[in-house]
Amino acid sequence: DKRDAKALDTARRHAIDAIWVDPALASTKEEYDEMLLAALEEMGVTPGGGLVALSGFMRILSPVLVNAFRNRIMNIHPALLPSFPGLNAQEQALRYGAKVSGCTVHFVVPEVDSGPIILQSAVKVEERDTPESLSARILKHEHRIYPLAIKLFAEGRLKIEGRRVAIIGK
Repeated sequence: DKRDAKALDTARRHAIDAIWVDPALASTKEEYDEMLLAALEEMGVTPGGGLVALSGFMRILSPVLVNAFRNRIMNIHPALLPSFPGLNAQEQALRYGAKVSGCTVHFVVPEVDSGPIILQSAVKVEERDTPESLSARILKHEHRIYPLAIKLFAEGRLKIEGRRVAIIGK
């Protein structure tokens, strides 16, 4: 949802399809998601196959897109869900006095940051942490586990059982 998202450049450098759809062209969340759905289908990503990997995407998706791609949209969140969902997760963790934070890769469902958890990585909260210092340490973990989750999906090694995601095979 950001024209200058670093993830778009990174994906293109690695010959991975990446798109930006201008949110200003839509008058509602549902209309924007219909535009996203059309753009994905145009690129050959259909609800029956493929993965939508959100990175730096700061909008709440409507059921229009989430239901079309059930269990095929991944997101990464800078906290150990279900703790500290939504915006400013690092600030939330510091205000709460958490001793451990981290990041979570999960499948997207209509409820914010509530989908089945694929992978998590813990980061110790240091006494002198600021939201920025904690974010920087968490980001290193995000860069490690998000590609791993995508790889597991591509290899067909993720099995969703209710709210749990099992990793099958070696």
